[in-house]
Amino acid sequence: MNDPMPIEVPMPIEVPHPLLRIVRMEFHPEAVATFLGLFDGVKRRIRSFPGCRDLFLMRDEALAQVYFTYSVWESAQALEHYRASALFRETWKQTRVLFAAPAQAHSLIEVERIAPI
Repeated sequence: MNDPMPIEVPMPIEVPHPLLRIVRMEFHPEAVATFLGLFDGVKRRIRSFPGCRDLFLMRDEALAQVYFTYSVWESAQALEHYRASALFRETWKQTRVLFAAPAQAHSLIEVERIAPI
């Protein structure tokens, strides 16, 4: 009796999860309008940067001088490429002088996405 041919099951291709970047920025109250103008001038260039999948600007519900950027990157390498760019360096140089406190940045990867029942 011949042994049956083994069936080869292809391994699923693992697609890396995107990198989520959240940056909390607290501004001097009188600097908020300056920041918003600066962000307005660069937001489409940041969003169009290679590897950037999405970009949000959010404000704290209770603290009008606290803003967050939430960006989605194809990979950590894509984010690092952006952070090494002239666009980031110039934008960050103009932004950080407006801070009332040091910025807090967090890079996150999705562990699990929960679907509704």
